Amino acid sequence: MPSITSANAVLMLAVTGVFNSPQQIQQFSADDIFTNDPVQAAETSMGLDGHLAAGFVFAPVSFSISLMADSPSNDFFDQWYQANVKAIDVFRANGTVVLPSLNKKWTMNNGALTTYRNMSDAAKTLRPRAFVITWESVSPAPVAPV
Repeated sequence: MPSITSANAVLMLAVTGVFNSPQQIQQFSADDIFTNDPVQAAETSMGLDGHLAAGFVFAPVSFSISLMADSPSNDFFDQWYQANVKAIDVFRANGTVVLPSLNKKWTMNNGALTTYRNMSDAAKTLRPRAFVITWESVSPAPVAPV
């Protein structure tokens, strides 16, 4: 029987001009590895006569990543953000997500770091840090079973 675990998920990100070769993001939060918002698939408008008009419009894809406070990958996001600050510009990313349990891969293109959490919140223990990348496109594809 196939598994639906996400423990073997692999997220690779590259940021042109900062991390030119893909980096594997590590030590995700156990409760929220990553989430993505639904995409608006069509724009609609109802006419006065009751007829629905619809049209396709490209929409950005918001993708949140949650990392443990001690994840070495927090440095990836710190350096990406600092590069944006230093350049007073936005460095763009590309990436892939592989979910072996589903035999699927997603290719993510032209992403911008749109939300940056600069440090962990502190409680009894340090809490995970969350980051949001907004992608121009995210495309699924099957991969061969492992």
